[in-house]
Amino acid sequence: MHGPCSRTEQCNAADNIATMAEPDFQHLRIFLAVAEARSFRAAALNLGLSPSAVSQAMRRLEQEIGVTLLARSTRSVALTAAGQQLLTQAEPALRSLRLSYADLSQLGGEIKGCLRLSVPRSAARLVLAPLVARFLAEHPAVEVELHTQDVMVDIVALGFDAGVRFAERLPLDMVAIPLGGAQRFIVVGAPALLARTLAPAHPRDLLQAPCVRQRFASGAMFRWEFECGAEQLTLDVSGPLLVDDQSVALAAALEGAGFAYVYECAAREHLLAGRLVQVLSDWCPAGTGFSLYYPGRSQASPALRAFIAMLKAQATV
Repeated sequence: MHGPCSRTEQCNAADNIATMAEPDFQHLRIFLAVAEARSFRAAALNLGLSPSAVSQAMRRLEQEIGVTLLARSTRSVALTAAGQQLLTQAEPALRSLRLSYADLSQLGGEIKGCLRLSVPRSAARLVLAPLVARFLAEHPAVEVELHTQDVMVDIVALGFDAGVRFAERLPLDMVAIPLGGAQRFIVVGAPALLARTLAPAHPRDLLQAPCVRQRFASGAMFRWEFECGAEQLTLDVSGPLLVDDQSVALAAALEGAGFAYVYECAAREHLLAGRLVQVLSDWCPAGTGFSLYYPGRSQASPALRAFIAMLKAQATV
């Protein structure tokens, strides 16, 4: 296993990078993919390469620069101090080159290139999928990459054009555009569950009821929030089933495993068909919605600018 680089290596990293006569941009691109995924195998899958090709490219890059960039173990990959420095310096440079290339490619009039978005899984299913389908129909020369991840990431450092998050969780230095309208969380249960369990009259009744709990990718528990008039509650419910994806929670609720706290739009079809029943509706007001966010208009690629234009045009309809 490679250990963290020495102080001398750290001090010389910038000089070594600066004196490289012809840096291999493909190696740098692979390095950024490994830095994002923290995994050779995942990076290889994202790039369409074999894990051995990715590992070999990283060894060559470290040999060219003369410092250790990645601390490897049998289970994980981490950036050394020099690797973090390269990530900080190389990503904006490669992004600038990519934007310049994309701008030049638009001289023929057709928008081309790749649009990379970091999106929560729920937003990808409920909001982004139909929007992306429409966007690709309008711009068939564009390729869209949706990276579904529920943890907050640095979209600039990892080379994303934009990200999607709830409005209250957006970085303050980003440009934001509302996406998909306000979202409402509701509590639902199957008729079979309500046949054997009393429907909760107050959110606190859920503390003694079977609930399908959810854990975020960060390890934090997803707490259920309620509001009625001036009263607000946040509950850490209990139950026999713990999942890490809301679509699984919804599926479990359909099977009668417990009450679930889900997006109303995701449950609407099942509510109309009678497969689910909503409870505590007075305690579940509409909340905030998702927003598309990105570093700034000057850094927006042609594909992102076209996507933003479509969103704004749709908002005015």
